[in-house]
Amino acid sequence: MESQPIVVERTFNVPASKVWNAITRKEEMKIWYFDLAEFRPEPGFQFQFSGGPAPERQYLHLCEIIEAIPEKKLSHSWRYDGIPGNTIVTFEMTEKDGKTLLRLVHQGIETFPADNEDLLIGNFIAGWNSIINESLKNYLESPQ
Repeated sequence: MESQPIVVERTFNVPASKVWNAITRKEEMKIWYFDLAEFRPEPGFQFQFSGGPAPERQYLHLCEIIEAIPEKKLSHSWRYDGIPGNTIVTFEMTEKDGKTLLRLVHQGIETFPADNEDLLIGNFIAGWNSIINESLKNYLESPQ
């Protein structure tokens, strides 16, 4: 079964360089996204982090950078330790007049087991909308 990718778009009132830093610097990611032990936007770099819907239901995320074009595109795999399935997350940035359109695409959700309700597409849609439209927005557009 093939599903449509999740797409979340938002324009931020900041240049692409600021969005790029937010999605590639672990010190910044820790504030609005996940706390990563290490991160480098270089193809082949592998990183992991834990996250889940509740403290007793955490998943180890295993990811690898596929493509990194500074201030334009970051793409990485996204899978879970011990769970079948592999997906791709892509952040694309387009800057115009000092504002940046960020387009997040998460594809391949249908490869995860359908019997794990934590991994249903609706949860990913809600999660990405919250992450991009609330957490990242608040981080990027708050006075620093």
